[in-house]
Amino acid sequence: MERRKFLTGAALGGAGVALATPAVAASHAKQMTIVSTWPRDFPGLGISAQRLAARIAQLSDGALNVEYFAAGERVGAFDSFDEVASGNSQAYIAADYYWGGKHPAFNYFTAVPFGMTTPQWNAWIKFGGGQALWDELSGGFGLKAVMCGSTGTQAGGWFNKEIESPEDFKGLKMRIPGLGGQVLSKLGASTVSLPGGQIYENLVSGAIEATEWVGPYNDYFMKFYEAAKYYYTGGMHEPGGGLAFGMNKSWYEGLSDFERAVIEAACNEEHAASHEENIAKNGEYLTKLVNDHGVQVRAFNDDVWDAFGEGAAQVFEETRAHSDLATKIDDAFQASLRETGTMMANFEGTFVNQRNRVLGLI
Repeated sequence: MERRKFLTGAALGGAGVALATPAVAASHAKQMTIVSTWPRDFPGLGISAQRLAARIAQLSDGALNVEYFAAGERVGAFDSFDEVASGNSQAYIAADYYWGGKHPAFNYFTAVPFGMTTPQWNAWIKFGGGQALWDELSGGFGLKAVMCGSTGTQAGGWFNKEIESPEDFKGLKMRIPGLGGQVLSKLGASTVSLPGGQIYENLVSGAIEATEWVGPYNDYFMKFYEAAKYYYTGGMHEPGGGLAFGMNKSWYEGLSDFERAVIEAACNEEHAASHEENIAKNGEYLTKLVNDHGVQVRAFNDDVWDAFGEGAAQVFEETRAHSDLATKIDDAFQASLRETGTMMANFEGTFVNQRNRVLGLI
């Protein structure tokens, strides 16, 4: 990680939220230790996490004594779940599909193959019963989670060869977590889940031959183009990429209404900001990747997409078979996906397709 010069600083963004409360003496402030799955000053995800921690401290006006630790500073990235569930720290910032080994239904609270885009996921969590299901799932592990970020639709990934048919995945060593990784396993790929800070070294060394991460803005600073020149546009695995602020449930229940409101306000603000930041910057950084580093942009063909769909159907069957709760969450997720998906296809989809045709954008 030392060889790469990441962006530094975490400027607070967004308008301040007026919350009437007197300043609290430091001796009476509640301790809030936050651990993250992202390295410090990591462009995109890491800076978003730092911005959120700083915003919680600012809005709390001294009620919460916030300490932030990036991945590896207090615990390893993938140890964040147990660190918070145990009460050693009070909160984590992560992608909840990292905890699929704890329960496969955690995948629905980040992203699943052929799943929801960010606006759909937001609607399901906030107004379609998704938060209650998230509470039920997380509560079983002593946690309370809320949304705190979104990457938007993610890129299909970086490859050191072109993917021209489903057979090209056979034997391919690829970093891809979540149910998306299980789909590629159905196609014969050998998949692993690595923290962000370990991907570059594994790709350069040949330990993996392909990887997905986020999108052009986040990916640019990872320098994947040094080992893989083929960059695939929108993938099936993370249509929305929602991020989680997971808190120790007992600690959360001991907060005042004001303190909970502070956390919710800061998380909602950063959830919107991170998504908007990616939309604003992805085009700029895709151009840099192509023009400055010779990256070749590709799209998966229909045969590959069809194979993805067949693999996803098998993965969902296996996920549902895990437990009644997994089935309950999948039922609710799929019902909301179809309802909002139909509406969006008829309205946003129709408009975007026709606008792009008329303006020659694609």
